[in-house]
Amino acid sequence: MKKVRKAYIFGAVAIVLLTAAYMNRSVLAMAGFDWLFQGGVEERLIDTYKPVDRQTQPTPVPVSDKKEDPFSVLLLGVDQRGNETGRSDTMIYTVVRPSDGNMLLVSIPRDLYVEIVGEEYKDKINHSYVFGGAGMTMDTVEKLLDAPVDHYASINFEGFREAIDEMGGISLPIEEDMVNDDPGHEHFVIKGGQELYNGTDALNFVRYREDAGGDMSRTERHQQFLHAMIEKAKKMGQWGKIPELIDIMGDNFNTDIYPSSLIDMAQELLQADNRLMYSHTLLGRGGRLVQGGAWYYFADEEDLARVQTMIKNWLNADTTEASLILPPKYEELKEKEVESLASGSSANETE
Repeated sequence: MKKVRKAYIFGAVAIVLLTAAYMNRSVLAMAGFDWLFQGGVEERLIDTYKPVDRQTQPTPVPVSDKKEDPFSVLLLGVDQRGNETGRSDTMIYTVVRPSDGNMLLVSIPRDLYVEIVGEEYKDKINHSYVFGGAGMTMDTVEKLLDAPVDHYASINFEGFREAIDEMGGISLPIEEDMVNDDPGHEHFVIKGGQELYNGTDALNFVRYREDAGGDMSRTERHQQFLHAMIEKAKKMGQWGKIPELIDIMGDNFNTDIYPSSLIDMAQELLQADNRLMYSHTLLGRGGRLVQGGAWYYFADEEDLARVQTMIKNWLNADTTEASLILPPKYEELKEKEVESLASGSSANETE
């Protein structure tokens, strides 16, 4: 059962590399999938396999032995420099539904004030990675969302610098110069209006901290960064570079998914239909517990409850595609489309 599930994992390597395989599957089919991936890539990925210790067991959900069962994976973007431990600045709880091709991505703000499982007190959620790595973060997210975390995949953003340069740069939505010059922050300037941004600029885009939106803006930039990587992967045509890109990532990518299962997933993607992705960021407000104290992000309890219900709905294998609960922005869009169609019908009937 676990082996079958792993074949469908849409982990971090999939975001950067295997999406490209899916979007260009006809090209790969002609080149020969086995020729490209046999042996060498799996050997390169062996060091990425890092199972973790967990204090908690996943919350039971309705499951069967079918290949199409939904599952969850926690995507972690870690900002680690040198020998420091690093913090998980990006956390995206992802539900994958192989049966209908839909994916739900719930972004968790890094400064969210939560109970850290295993530490018996509350703190910023990204500190869970500092205290106990991916395992403690999985346990903490599981308690927060009241939903199982089946797998994890973590990427150190530092590993993207050289990879992005090797890919020829990526496109980012930067219209004006971004200046990071606060005395307590790393200093840099990202020039706006460039067609493509190199690895250093892209990494600084992720690390930028001086906009008015705070944690929510950082979370949005992380999503934009990942989307930019996906778009670049779609356009990649130099498939011989894939093993080299994996080498560049090196120790910057870790997962509890065995390499052969990642390769299996790539093969599945070659035959898959289009996957629809729905995203949502946990709502809340920023503030301090005490005057002059640390800045936290406090979850909106109503939104958190809606998200918990939505995740349970998506993880239920018996939920049909038509019955999926969508994030609010998509539900609103659907309602507007229905209203538009209704207005159009009325106009036609009047004519």
